[in-house]
Amino acid sequence: MADKRSPLAPKDIPTLPPIAGVRLCSVASGMRYPDRDDLMLVEFDRSAAVAGVFTKSQTAAAPILWCRAALGKGKGKARALVVNSGNANAFTGRDGENAVARTVAAAAKIVGCSRREVFVSSTGVIGEQLPVDRLTNALLKLRGKLSEQAWPDVAAAIMTTDTFSKVATRRAKIGETEIIINGIAKGSGMIAPDMATMLGYIFTDAKIPPDVLQSLLVSANNRSFNSITVDGDTSTSDTVLAFATGRARHSKITSPRDAVLKSFRAAFDEVLIDLAQQIVRDGEGATKFVTVTVTGAASSRAARIIALTIGNSPLVKTAIAGEDANWGRVVMAVGKSGQRADRDRLEIKIGGVKITENGRVRDDYDEVPVAAHMKGDEVLIEVDVGIGKGRATIWTCDLTHGYIKINADYRS
Repeated sequence: MADKRSPLAPKDIPTLPPIAGVRLCSVASGMRYPDRDDLMLVEFDRSAAVAGVFTKSQTAAAPILWCRAALGKGKGKARALVVNSGNANAFTGRDGENAVARTVAAAAKIVGCSRREVFVSSTGVIGEQLPVDRLTNALLKLRGKLSEQAWPDVAAAIMTTDTFSKVATRRAKIGETEIIINGIAKGSGMIAPDMATMLGYIFTDAKIPPDVLQSLLVSANNRSFNSITVDGDTSTSDTVLAFATGRARHSKITSPRDAVLKSFRAAFDEVLIDLAQQIVRDGEGATKFVTVTVTGAASSRAARIIALTIGNSPLVKTAIAGEDANWGRVVMAVGKSGQRADRDRLEIKIGGVKITENGRVRDDYDEVPVAAHMKGDEVLIEVDVGIGKGRATIWTCDLTHGYIKINADYRS
């Protein structure tokens, strides 16, 4: 957790309301960080539906392997969630898998449930063995602290290099029944979309079957956590889990396309997008929040690849950090994306100012308003590649000396 709050941090932090069937708390285990909570426990008072998406990394951490298996063996049901920060339990071999097993066993005993209904996540340094004795001993202290109100504490407990805790909440309706959706997330560096690139947890009192919740999560994840990038690096621990306690009384849901889910789908998407954008606003060393929108691509997938190529380009990101309206770097990024683009129909706008047309810079292009836009803390880049109807929007940040300092000192 960094000492200085990001200049892009939200000014207002919402208060997350209680969700029926969810109790949670956090504690300091002494795993890595002195004098701060680094372990959280969530208990569902009865089996909640659970859905998940995980990193595609070929060196996925031990908790990922457990959660993937638990989703199937537990038939999409959960009674507990355990998350620690400071140690990723990644690339730790069989010892790491044994640490997960011991954590799961301890949590299952505390909550009184099957091990397959316990989900776990770890975040922090890769390659160091998890001090599982500290973790399980700390877990024993948590059962008596469980509360419906501890959202700020658990959101802070999962932070690593984050400068602020990330929380979001929305209300929706299923029929005439009001539904609550709360979300917490962590992430600041090692952020590149190859699933989710951080940790995120969504909770709702809606009664939604696991298969429907999984479909909703995959769809919302693609529009949110899969549409952000800070540094182009994908974590070994990326996890997004959604839990539905089923305590709200509403009509039966059988499909993600049920008309009665319209309000819920919109609010669910908003929570994930809100959290994803907060992660970008907390990008390590970030001073600019950047929106990249690509249109006119061969497909939405092609548009997304082009947008991410722009957003991941060190040359584009450093130009933004330096407040340099170097639109030629955007041209470069479009060209290297590997996706079709029509040079002579390529249109680039920065801050709404049209810069190119007919394969060259506009004769009447005036850089003054673009340079002024670059000095703000929010930068908009729009590109039309002149091929088709595919479009996509991603969010990123600039690349500054602060990023280098944070990551050079990460294990110090």
